[in-house]
Amino acid sequence: MHDDILLGKETQYVFHYDKSLIFPIARSGNRERLTMPDQRVSGELPFYGQDVWTAFELSWLNMKGKPQVAIAEFIIPANSNSIVESKSFKLYLNSFNQTKLSGIGELQDTLTQDLSVGFGADVTVKLFGVNDYPLGQSDIGQNIDELDIDVHDYEPNAQLLAIESDDRIEETINSHLLKSNCPVTGQPDWATVVVSYKGAKINHAAFLKYIISYRNHDDFHEHCVEQIFCDLQNIGDFEALTVTARYTRRGGLDINPTRSLKALNSNACIGRLARQ
Repeated sequence: MHDDILLGKETQYVFHYDKSLIFPIARSGNRERLTMPDQRVSGELPFYGQDVWTAFELSWLNMKGKPQVAIAEFIIPANSNSIVESKSFKLYLNSFNQTKLSGIGELQDTLTQDLSVGFGADVTVKLFGVNDYPLGQSDIGQNIDELDIDVHDYEPNAQLLAIESDDRIEETINSHLLKSNCPVTGQPDWATVVVSYKGAKINHAAFLKYIISYRNHDDFHEHCVEQIFCDLQNIGDFEALTVTARYTRRGGLDINPTRSLKALNSNACIGRLARQ
């Protein structure tokens, strides 16, 4: 772990624009620990994907000094060189609070340029007025949380996963019981995980036990989703497979990774859920 990472440390908030606050963390180190399937669909990766960050506390000043506010979505491709440490992302966004800008276009251009450098890939920035942010919810399929199961594993255990039958089906299942912990602060990260697939039927009880096994696991959101995707891909022959986790926000910022066997469009993230 980087010694100069900002999470878990006392920091002073900066209220004037400062792009140097962005702190990248290379994806490669964590991906070396993944149990990747042999199949490669996107360069050296067994998945396509994106991370959608939503910022609910974005503000700046117009040229007359009047505060402006917006909600922002940042779409980062999964093949970017880096993720950005979340506290540094929040500090960077807060640095606009007392910064005068000519308009929302200047804000969007600045965010796009700075974050594309930080993540090491082209980042898409969408800005919404507070009253214009879409609240529509996607169909997230069948919830499996009411299954009556015995649970003994609280560290990720791929051996819990099982295929129920070789019959080819197409379904979407979800669970609100995904919890992992920040690898720096130990604070809990809560999420709804949604799996859409076409192929041999996944045993729902086994999958629920597997999701619960992340409960004491320390890792970043993106890497948890990548491991879930890889572990599923390793047990079944899927024609289609997409894993999304919609995490609850912290400090006005949420992170929502999606990994899939097929290329995604920019609207692939499931809609905002009640806990977001």
